[in-house]
Amino acid sequence: MHENFSLKPYNTFGVDAEARYFTEANDVEQLKSAVNFAKSESLNLLFLGGGSNLLFTQHFDGLAVKINFKGISEEVLNENSVLVTAKAGENWHEFVMYCLEKNYGGLENLSLIPGNVGTSPMQNIGAYGTEIKDVFASCTVLNLETLEVETFNLEKCRFGYRDSIFKQEGKGKYVILEVKFKLTRKDHSIKTEYGAIQAELDKSGIQNPTIQDVSKAVINIRQSKLPDPKITGNAGSFFKNPTIPLAQFEDLKLKFENIQGYPNGNQVKVPAGWLIEQCGWKGKRIGNAASHQLQSLVIINATGKATGKEIFDFSAEIINSVKEKFGIELEREVNII
Repeated sequence: MHENFSLKPYNTFGVDAEARYFTEANDVEQLKSAVNFAKSESLNLLFLGGGSNLLFTQHFDGLAVKINFKGISEEVLNENSVLVTAKAGENWHEFVMYCLEKNYGGLENLSLIPGNVGTSPMQNIGAYGTEIKDVFASCTVLNLETLEVETFNLEKCRFGYRDSIFKQEGKGKYVILEVKFKLTRKDHSIKTEYGAIQAELDKSGIQNPTIQDVSKAVINIRQSKLPDPKITGNAGSFFKNPTIPLAQFEDLKLKFENIQGYPNGNQVKVPAGWLIEQCGWKGKRIGNAASHQLQSLVIINATGKATGKEIFDFSAEIINSVKEKFGIELEREVNII
């Protein structure tokens, strides 16, 4: 157990914040001990994975616990299906690469997403037409009240767009210990129609892509437009893509004929990056915080010296200007501490 411990290495924004107490949990018993200590001292708890979805705007006056559970196991279900279980502390991208080496399909479009396996169901991570819910079988969690281990199936997780029970009424009540994914062994579903995947494959002259080809294309696209958090502090997409009523979208189209949108019934999902860019934020910097020059949806710690408050205030200005111009309120995807 450490006191007044710097969390700078544990968040991808590279913000310097301290935890009053800090410990690491390598197994469930160590995790239970940490929870019991927090209860005995009346401390708030914060569980750390890859630190890629956090913004510290202040010091954390409680116990921060780094989840280090490691291990991957497999259970072949039939000729075409396999259940792959990964512990919460496994690095997400390394886990995806492990599955691709085994030729297990389903996760290739989620290549190079930062963070750990344990946090992937929390916000139902997604990219290029795939979300966790598409391949999710179940997860085991520790109930922080009873200290019992429970299993959550797909239905119980109540996945939505960047959402799950763990961000709603289950927030702060559970810690994810491991996640089971149902993947394909041979009859893979190749998704190339989202983003620039098809164009990237065409560039390489690939006509019948494998899941490995799709992963490579996704990695190339992400690397070409997203900053590496090891070099420039960021948390990936800072905002969710807003969903607005179709009638509101039609009204906006009269005023902004180039507005982009993806209809879904009576709702339309509007790309947050496009809205932000139209308000002149792409590449804009204020103090130590900036909007990335290639992807305005990403806020960066431009100098490495930004405080969490600076980044938060910068995001608030973006929210205000988008609301003023389009009447749409952006929602932060990043967890604010």
